[in-house]
Amino acid sequence: MWPFSRKPVVPVLRFSGPIGMATPLRPGLSLASYAGAIEKAFALSKLPAVAIVINSPGGSPVQSNLLFNRLRQMAAEKEKRVYVFCEDVAASGGYFLAIAGDEIYADPSSIIGSIGVVSRSFGFVDLLQRLGVERRVYTAGADKNQLDPFLPEDADDVARLKAIQQDVHDVFIGLVKERRLGKLKAPDAELFSGAFWSASKATDFGLIDGITDVRSKMRQLFGDKVKLKVVEPEKAGLLSRLRRAPGASGLGNGLAFADDLVSAMEARSLWSRFGI
Repeated sequence: MWPFSRKPVVPVLRFSGPIGMATPLRPGLSLASYAGAIEKAFALSKLPAVAIVINSPGGSPVQSNLLFNRLRQMAAEKEKRVYVFCEDVAASGGYFLAIAGDEIYADPSSIIGSIGVVSRSFGFVDLLQRLGVERRVYTAGADKNQLDPFLPEDADDVARLKAIQQDVHDVFIGLVKERRLGKLKAPDAELFSGAFWSASKATDFGLIDGITDVRSKMRQLFGDKVKLKVVEPEKAGLLSRLRRAPGASGLGNGLAFADDLVSAMEARSLWSRFGI
């Protein structure tokens, strides 16, 4: 029996969507948008547990790390155990969030992993010439215009980018090894190649702890009367969001629409990599 009269309550945080990418009407996953919800979830219940549900193909490594750090800080401060449950995808930055959990579970059809770093771009070296357009770029700083998609690829620029990517990858790898200490059961070359796997294979590799869902696991731990309480991040009012939406004002609405479109395309690209 629990030492209080109400039914035991487990707070649930949901992280769904690309990390760090936002459009005026769809704020992305970031510490700024989730800080309040995280604090509320860890203060909501007397039970020593918080559940996190993740459905994310990744995104910003910085926001992934900021969210991870805040979750671990709150878990230590409130002496709570964190249980993570992966839905369709917990890959790349989505898996970065997942390792904030003391235990990680998934659906049998979940996609897990993609522990790597990627940068995508295009090359338009001959396009402007074919269109008869003259491009003018002025910089202060010899490397300010590096990786310009309208210039031929420069080996030094690529090497510099790869060095940065390796630094970010090393941080990711270090945290996975720390959080999954004693559980990983595959060679580093395979685990950290950027590949992704089914939940069954991820369990074999030690990337997750098993296959189940949040309701079943919480009932197993705290009894059939346990209640799940989803803690939502605060949302700006509809009027406020509409004011930021493309076309809300004549000033710069073309740029706003372009930003919105690019964000939507980037988000779609992240999901489509996993067949979703």
